[in-house]
Amino acid sequence: MEYTCHSEYHELDMVLINSISNAFVDEHKLEREWKSLNYLSKPDYLKAEVEFSNFEGLIKSTCATVLLQPGDSDVSMDAIYTRDAAIVTNFGMILCRMGKERRIYEPKVQEATYQKNNIQILGKIEAPGTLEGGDVAWLDESTLAVGHSYRTNEEGIQQLKKLLSPFSIKVLVVELPHYKGPSDVFHLMSIFSPVDKDLAVVYSPLLPIHFRKELLNRGFELLEVPELEFDSMGCNVLAISPRNCVMVAGNAKTEALLINAGCKVNTYVGEEISVKGGGGPTCLTRPLRRRF
Repeated sequence: MEYTCHSEYHELDMVLINSISNAFVDEHKLEREWKSLNYLSKPDYLKAEVEFSNFEGLIKSTCATVLLQPGDSDVSMDAIYTRDAAIVTNFGMILCRMGKERRIYEPKVQEATYQKNNIQILGKIEAPGTLEGGDVAWLDESTLAVGHSYRTNEEGIQQLKKLLSPFSIKVLVVELPHYKGPSDVFHLMSIFSPVDKDLAVVYSPLLPIHFRKELLNRGFELLEVPELEFDSMGCNVLAISPRNCVMVAGNAKTEALLINAGCKVNTYVGEEISVKGGGGPTCLTRPLRRRF
């Protein structure tokens, strides 16, 4: 069996997730934090537990190794979104430096998990650089797209390029729009989810023209998420293997587009753990290894 890290769509073999008890902790923590973290409303803890249990079961049914991020009192409820604190490469993990101040401790917590499991660390993004994993997606084995956003700044991108330059990796910078401003949850993967080497779910109204043309030039077929399904996480789709997807339930038109493109679609109810916090299945998982 061959393994690859630098893919968004090969079969999941190892993934890092968090739990509701570690991230949300209890109703008191949710009450303290949800407004300042810009959630749509306060998640219901008991409903979130049920939603996450179903999501976790779905992931465990398809992934050989599921690692659980340990709890830590320094992290916020946003730690449920494990993708953002690190980037995976074939040469080791890159620990991010979060653009959202309240999430600044998350990479340190993940670092301990990687060390415990003998997962190599390539490097870290240091101040004043910021970089979040939701802004980063592999297009192919030698091209990494990175969104320049309110969460990922120019210095962070330059540090990323420097870390990857010995391996001949091209870093393609995608200039993201202002959209709802600095306080909003808006990453590259909010508008772009590759589900196969030549198939991606996109929200074109917010997709930069240059990047959209780049995808088309690379041979991607683009599945266009309708406006009414953008806020309900229709564009946030996790590939657990090529054209085998996980998405938030309730996005019927996007689901139909995927099925018509030959995809298998697995859905989960995610009102509390995804929609309210702006983090779909790609955000809830940090894929560490894929196989092909």
